[in-house]
Amino acid sequence: MRVLRGPWSKERIEQHLREAVVPIRLASLDPEGFPVVVSLWFLYEDGCLWCATQAGARVVARLRGDGRCGFEVAADVPPYRGVRGRAVATIDPSRGAELLPRLIARYLGSGDSPLARWLVARAATEVAIRLDPLRMTSWDFTRRMTA
Repeated sequence: MRVLRGPWSKERIEQHLREAVVPIRLASLDPEGFPVVVSLWFLYEDGCLWCATQAGARVVARLRGDGRCGFEVAADVPPYRGVRGRAVATIDPSRGAELLPRLIARYLGSGDSPLARWLVARAATEVAIRLDPLRMTSWDFTRRMTA
């Protein structure tokens, strides 16, 4: 991964990706070459971003056709700060069901909710999306917004 610019070091970027509990906004290309943005839950591990979704999801088909994608991990509340970048996506059908409970724990806190139970009931058809970042940029408007 290359850090192009921004106020954060590679270590600070990785800290943000490990700690931010917001969806990743993932842009992939549709068959006509236009970007389409979806929001997915994610984990950051071993230098990769991991998401899970249903095997039949359109984003899976788009990424299978062209794994190049863009992403952003940032909250929608001040002070505005985050990470965006380019990545190459790989679909991993063998890891979706394993990844789903970890994503549920991260975003919902436990598997004891109607949404969590509904997601787990569909785990057999989940696939993992592995994003290997090529480059990342950070921004942080904390100082500007708190002055």
